[in-house]
Amino acid sequence: MTTKHPHTSHDSTQPGTHRKHEPGDQAEILDLDAEVLAEHTASITAWLPLKTNPRHIVDLGCGTGAGTFALLDRFPEAHVTAVDTSAAHLKQLRDTACARGVEEHVRTVQADLDDSDWPDLGSPDLTWASASMHHMAHPDRALSNVHGMLAPGGLFAVVELAGFPRFLPGYAPEDRPGLEERCHAASDSFHAEHVPHRGADWGPMLAAAGFTVEGERTVPVHIEGARSEAVGRYALGSLQRIRGTAAESLSSEDLAALDQLLDTDSPHSILHRDDLAVRTERTVWAARRA
Repeated sequence: MTTKHPHTSHDSTQPGTHRKHEPGDQAEILDLDAEVLAEHTASITAWLPLKTNPRHIVDLGCGTGAGTFALLDRFPEAHVTAVDTSAAHLKQLRDTACARGVEEHVRTVQADLDDSDWPDLGSPDLTWASASMHHMAHPDRALSNVHGMLAPGGLFAVVELAGFPRFLPGYAPEDRPGLEERCHAASDSFHAEHVPHRGADWGPMLAAAGFTVEGERTVPVHIEGARSEAVGRYALGSLQRIRGTAAESLSSEDLAALDQLLDTDSPHSILHRDDLAVRTERTVWAARRA
């Protein structure tokens, strides 16, 4: 999801202070997230407790289309309304839809989901929100809007990651073991203040909005870096973003070690490591409108 703030599909960040540490292109990070976690996203779409295949799907905070295309892979006859605030991301999504030959099944809508009045998104059978609800300044209002637009009996799927993934083993880097956990701790302090709904239990909030929560599932993610060269680039982009929120709280020694990992010209670059793995969890809540 892209909002008025510099949010990504994970969390909002601030750029680093050095050229080599500036976050990579946001669209690239979203695409890497989609590529690396594709199997896990497919397992979630297959799990959804749908009574019939949806004809109309709304993807809230769609980014460059990870959810949109995973849902179309699962439900090829459906039509998806993809909603985001970023015109650039929506253009990329449309281009991808054309390249895949599914442009007739995709409609894009540029809108800020924190606005009190949403555009007309129709009456979908399924609404999907992946890594976007925790960015909402007013999640209760957003949940109410979703409840109001869903077709009777429609399903709302809320998918959230457990923060940024971990990539490095605990002994790395060798001169500053445990560095990644310290970076996460520093970044978590920032997000506790600026993204207070990250890590929330959406079940009670969905119930308070009038939904019946029919299922909750946590999907563990552990992907060895040897399976895909994209894991290295995904790790690089994610740690670049963590640097933006953690730098002020890190010791000078930790910051220097992190900068070595992020320096793609360094022999110590994270891109040269052969011990990376993506470790995180995804939780999905499936809630029905009565």
